[in-house]
Amino acid sequence: MSSQKDPRLSEPSARSSDSLGTDSSSSTRPSIHYDAPPAFRTVKLLPYELCEQCIIYFEEGLYVPALNLLISLLTIGTTSTPPRPAFLPPAQQLALAATLSIHPSLTTRAQSENALQVSILATRYLRLVLHLVGPVNGKLQDAFAFSTVETFSRRGARRRITGDNASTPKHDMNALDSKLANTGSVWVNAQDFWHVVGWAFNCSLLHQRRWERWSLWLQYMIDVLDQDWTLRAHMQEQDLDSGEDARQGSIIVQYLSKNDTTARQERRIVRAIFADGSQKSTAEFPEVWRNETKERKKENDVKKVETKLDIDADNWGDYMNGASSSSDLEDSPPPQSPSKPTPKSGSTDISDITAPFGGSESLILRLRLLSLLSGVCALLPRTFISLPTLYDVFLEHIRPLPLPQFFFIVSPSSMQHFHSAAASCILQVILRSLLASAAPLPRCDDVTQETLERCYLPYPANTGSISDNAKVSLCVETLLRLLQKHIGLEWSETLQDKVEKGIEAREQKAKKAGKGKGKGKGDGEEERVWLRGSAGRISGLVELVKNQQEAMEERGF
Repeated sequence: MSSQKDPRLSEPSARSSDSLGTDSSSSTRPSIHYDAPPAFRTVKLLPYELCEQCIIYFEEGLYVPALNLLISLLTIGTTSTPPRPAFLPPAQQLALAATLSIHPSLTTRAQSENALQVSILATRYLRLVLHLVGPVNGKLQDAFAFSTVETFSRRGARRRITGDNASTPKHDMNALDSKLANTGSVWVNAQDFWHVVGWAFNCSLLHQRRWERWSLWLQYMIDVLDQDWTLRAHMQEQDLDSGEDARQGSIIVQYLSKNDTTARQERRIVRAIFADGSQKSTAEFPEVWRNETKERKKENDVKKVETKLDIDADNWGDYMNGASSSSDLEDSPPPQSPSKPTPKSGSTDISDITAPFGGSESLILRLRLLSLLSGVCALLPRTFISLPTLYDVFLEHIRPLPLPQFFFIVSPSSMQHFHSAAASCILQVILRSLLASAAPLPRCDDVTQETLERCYLPYPANTGSISDNAKVSLCVETLLRLLQKHIGLEWSETLQDKVEKGIEAREQKAKKAGKGKGKGKGDGEEERVWLRGSAGRISGLVELVKNQQEAMEERGF
């Protein structure tokens, strides 16, 4: 069959084109090529007078006019040919916009429609910045930096609130004298980006109203990280002779390098991505703001009569409303225990299967973060950890999953979030931990049809557990589909024989489950359904390849 190449992979000439390959310099390092990035507008800093006007608005709590002004200044000249440079404020105002888009007082505890409008406008502005000027031109690495608690004042100085450890004051004309830009900022209240990630995913299981907001914020941040990494990787490809690696300046590297890259830290980062709402998880990744999950009492919930804004009469409407008093707040509805939203027995409904992950939206964001980590470790292993070490940490979280959730993680639809070489490496790491000792190790991590036939297809799991044998079958199935999609499968009697032997071996070994000591945890009819379902799909795929090949031969191809 004709070879179908993954456009995201660069194939070194020394490597066979019939494999889901990795760079020959490393047995587990995918060779990744990045397409040319989209064209972004150049950037000009706001003129002094306009910048001062925005600062005044923000410091007086007039967020709606401030954000409307920034949106207007950013979009002016978009339709010109060529587009004119976009006006962008200093990093402090972009950082504040990120806080305004997610802060409880402007979302789940909003006292008025105007407060809700602030978070909507802030989100819209941040999206426009990413779309029109991009993360590199917009210098989002400066705006989206986590820091220690500081106070800012243009009238005085900027100082850390660390008692005897106070830093030397620095004058900053762009600083904002606003609580939400300083002690109330997401960049100060969160320990680091991974604290936010862990808390957001905990909310996906425990606090749905907060998750509705955090999901938008996290999706935006992952878009920023992904686009920033891709742009810098492309810049590096275009300037290989430069003494500096453009990728080292990426935001994701900044977030990974903030703490020591110890074994404890690397596991903490992956635990954040797999946060499950358990007591242990919420203890490690607690709420970002104090009493964040408390909500406004129903009778006070955005139903108050808003006061008309009249600046001349010193009537500020609801702009200057302070934080909600404790008497106006109540606890959010009792969260459902993360152990409760488990799939119904035998259910294949996506909402049931993804419930333990916080839903399909949460799962997709988790997969995107895992993919981003994989890309960084593949190209800059010294920045964080080596790729084999990363995949071993992935394995600790993926292998123990119940079959429905395991299936969703290793399915072709989920693996498409990874580069094909990375997906094949992850699947092989999982397989090697499950396969019987009789299965030979592949000579390298390049996945070819010969590798599948020799090392994976004919073998059962190393236990008699139905669940483990089903997991082996699911991984083999996805590897077959990846090879068919990106390279192409060729039917042969050898392929047919290996597939049939593997299906039979796994079925026979799984039959021992439930008999004496061979019984595995969770083994039962539901697990057997998964095993046989995967076997049927593998047989159907091979039959399809055979029929297509015969049809092509009849036509003379």
